[in-house]
Amino acid sequence: MEETATRVVLSYPADFSKWGRDIVEDAPFRSYLPKAHEEAEPGEVWEEFVGVGCCGSALDVPLRVETVEGGSKLTTETEFEFTVREACDLDGGWKVQSAAGP
Repeated sequence: MEETATRVVLSYPADFSKWGRDIVEDAPFRSYLPKAHEEAEPGEVWEEFVGVGCCGSALDVPLRVETVEGGSKLTTETEFEFTVREACDLDGGWKVQSAAGP
């Protein structure tokens, strides 16, 4: 039987917006992760969709698995922690409602 991951550290790019960080670090997104991914292995990159509201642009955010404690199987008991890594020219956000928009 496969051992359950007790803690997984995921990183997002430094240029990920504060709004986006709030979304991925909130309880609903953390609950979504073990439903979307059965396992986690260090070095994997998960391209995750993060909506930015009814009037914004959609955004796929590359979350990288930095460390996994325990086994690799993800469950509702797995704790997720987030950290920041180098920027990657992530483009997204509230473009429709900002000066950067059309």
